[in-house]
Amino acid sequence: MSFAQAVRGVIFDMDGLLVDTERVYYDALLGAALSVERDMPHDFVCSMIGVPGPECVAMIKTYYGDGFPMERFDAEYDRLVAARLAQSIPLRAGARELVTYLSARGIPQAIATSSRRPTVERYMNGVGLLEHFSAIVCREDVVNAKPAPDPFLKAAALLGLEPGQCLVLEDSYHGIAGAHAAGAMPIMVPDLLTATDAVCAQCVAVADDLHVVKAMLEQAGDNGVQESAAAAAIR
Repeated sequence: MSFAQAVRGVIFDMDGLLVDTERVYYDALLGAALSVERDMPHDFVCSMIGVPGPECVAMIKTYYGDGFPMERFDAEYDRLVAARLAQSIPLRAGARELVTYLSARGIPQAIATSSRRPTVERYMNGVGLLEHFSAIVCREDVVNAKPAPDPFLKAAALLGLEPGQCLVLEDSYHGIAGAHAAGAMPIMVPDLLTATDAVCAQCVAVADDLHVVKAMLEQAGDNGVQESAAAAAIR
């Protein structure tokens, strides 16, 4: 495929895109709900994908109403997530290959996530990829989280690039909306959410996994993927 302009930087989401943690969170939410004798519907869980943690807590409190034992629920959720991730931090297919390919090409990379910095550093250090990212934009780094464009605007600026020069890889509707609003080139790599017609209209492509994204960039060749002078200076 061809891109609207040469890709000079790539901005990644983290959960559900680089690391296969959305499924971990999904299972933990269901388990925590059962521990307090509640059911949590699939659609409600999916509505929280790409939403920062504090906002998810507010959504849960509103959904279940007064009397919901939030502290017990939260403690069990944290326990289940920690127990699973203590075994390993799962990568999504093609993540390591794409990140190392971009590094080898001298294309600067950033992470723009609704997670907090300690979580990003723990996960990325855990899978050995942290050193490949020139910039990290977390929930606490912006006033407005996704679906606002702020995380992507800041990530592009930290890379020394215009948003339109950046490919953005996302698995959530909020992420795609924010990247589109920023004027970047979004590609959705679906995880728990499917690529709806409305979301596809905001994307330059939809890819089954990050192996496919790497193949797209390889096919674009030197005319489609270029290191900028600003990016070279950052490196």
